Amino acid sequence: MSALSVELLAAAAAPAPPPITSAGNTQLGIAALVGIAVIVLLITRWRMHAFLSLTIGSLVLGIVAGAPLDKAITSFSTGLGSTVASTGILIALGAILGKLLADSGGADQIVDTILARTSERRLPWAMALVAVVVGLPLFFEIGIVMLIPVVLLVAKRGNYSLMRVGIPALAGLSAIHGLVPPHPGPLAAVSALHADLGTTLALGVLVAIPSVAIAGPLFGRLADRWVKVTPPEGLTPTRASDDLDRRPGFTATICTVLLPVVLMLAKALVDVTVTNKAGLLYRTFDVIGTPMIALLAAVVLAMFTLGRAAGFSKGQISATVEKSLGPICGIVFIVGAGGGFKQVLVDAGVGNMIVHLTHGWHISPLLLAWLIAVLIRVATGSATVATISTAGLVGPLAAGMSPTHVALLVLAVGAGSVFLSHVNDAGFWLVKEYFGMDVPQTFKSWSLMETVLSVVALVFILALSLLM
Repeated sequence: MSALSVELLAAAAAPAPPPITSAGNTQLGIAALVGIAVIVLLITRWRMHAFLSLTIGSLVLGIVAGAPLDKAITSFSTGLGSTVASTGILIALGAILGKLLADSGGADQIVDTILARTSERRLPWAMALVAVVVGLPLFFEIGIVMLIPVVLLVAKRGNYSLMRVGIPALAGLSAIHGLVPPHPGPLAAVSALHADLGTTLALGVLVAIPSVAIAGPLFGRLADRWVKVTPPEGLTPTRASDDLDRRPGFTATICTVLLPVVLMLAKALVDVTVTNKAGLLYRTFDVIGTPMIALLAAVVLAMFTLGRAAGFSKGQISATVEKSLGPICGIVFIVGAGGGFKQVLVDAGVGNMIVHLTHGWHISPLLLAWLIAVLIRVATGSATVATISTAGLVGPLAAGMSPTHVALLVLAVGAGSVFLSHVNDAGFWLVKEYFGMDVPQTFKSWSLMETVLSVVALVFILALSLLM
């Protein structure tokens, strides 16, 4: 299955609903390019919010493709609604868990415990581990804001090179964001491509570990030669948890953070090993291993192991939960609009057009998905937009694939979505300002690290496809 060409996949594709337009391949190709170009221009030149840009771009795509406007609107609304329904509650639960982790001092407890037991030589590896563990329940924007101040503190207090400790942390956070559900991008791609969540999660972790090792601690050595910066005085904070009377224990914090991952992996394991689908064991894990229940269980547990352990009252826990939901409203709507754009692409027949145009190409569908994601990522600057849009474009390629290879297709899309962060990406400017770098230094460190991470992840994904 690993060497299947796109031609074979097209032949195996299941019948799809009739498209909302009768346009030919040329018109559909132009429509897709125009729609993407509109989104790019609105986001980059006119600085329009991604939600509005995706909405307008979706309607432009439908119009240029010759679809009736009412059908294009219905298609966009359907895609937005189904995406928000499948991912919105998970985004909310993840935000609550991340806020409890940050406000209770649990994140600092993880950092302090690991660093206290780490030598200077192993510190870059420890920082990558910290980013991976802390980043599991956090969305990228939240995670980067929380982790970069920690990086600055470590670099300043220990007089360490900022590149040696910062690049590994950024690589760990970025890899988790692009490859491991329940982050919005991978989760939306899992839904769009009908991949098995447990399989995708397990393979995502398997790919992320060596990718982070190469793009993080190893590449950090090179970046340290090219970029010499010191932690900016004005941006190096005092940790908020210093004012807490007590903090959660390290073991309790780790167990809470990893609970949803463990439950989802357990469900995947039971799915593979248990033959009696009507038995109590199978039905139990089929429920508790679903993303919503797994994350909900972690949130409820965190109220006690993090919130109460830090001395929070019931009112303080409630206030923390409330404060966590406001900032992620924009994320929910961006993800939803991305799903709407994806649905217009699908309903207009652009996905099938790509399959037809690549008919006979002896190219791995995994590589094709990665290349499309790279193009959209570089053009829009958004990993989430790249993931969701590409998932819609390559959906027909998943037909006839085994569950394992559909999961690898999701990961290929995710790997492409983190390629070359540059000036149209908010993360680029966030890293630049926090690290006190100029634009060329940011390109030589952050942007190049993202590119290395994307390419290395693709290599491991293709290698896994040959073995499975």
